[in-house]
Amino acid sequence: MAVPTGILFDFDYTLADSSDAVVECVRVAFEKMKLPAVPADQVRRTIGLSLPETFRVLSGLDGTDQVEEFRSHFRARSNEIMVDWTRFLPDMPETIRELVRRGFRLGIVSTKYRFRIRETLGRDGLLDLFEVIVGGDDVSNYKPDPDGLLIAARQLSLNVEQLVYVGDSLTDAETAKRAGMLFVGVTTGCTTRDEFAEYQPQTVLERLMDLLDYLACRH
Repeated sequence: MAVPTGILFDFDYTLADSSDAVVECVRVAFEKMKLPAVPADQVRRTIGLSLPETFRVLSGLDGTDQVEEFRSHFRARSNEIMVDWTRFLPDMPETIRELVRRGFRLGIVSTKYRFRIRETLGRDGLLDLFEVIVGGDDVSNYKPDPDGLLIAARQLSLNVEQLVYVGDSLTDAETAKRAGMLFVGVTTGCTTRDEFAEYQPQTVLERLMDLLDYLACRH
């Protein structure tokens, strides 16, 4: 690929790990709803989905009232622990700062609420490194609908051809495809290199920091 002007990132499992908090929020919600407990590994594989879709996948239920009850319980526990329990990937701060130093314009597009992302970035002094943050509360349709990526592109005043989306899941890959945007996969989540292959990503990286070398080679 040509070197992009801007880089958009997914948040969970791409820049940060909030999996312990998500597992806990699901546990509490299911317990309050008197639903069977779900194995932690199964919950982790839903990270990046919207809360309604997470509930449907994990419970097999899709009643509107049940979805809203799950959302309410999840949010309540999330308000207590999500920011404190979220940790950025070890190489994330250094990688992001170097990308900014090299002149890339950066943004985040995630199903996580924008205020939660901002709070987590602000906690570690990283908020000013991202020009745009589009969360699940900013879109009418969740990923893999491309709304979030297209909103971010407009806010950056860039065409989709000038951007690349970096993400850890097949949902991220599908979202980039629907937006007409190039995609770079990272295996820092639950998706393997082989699983990404069907989407023909520009590359698949084992660490976020590997993005620096990959972009340098595109010059």
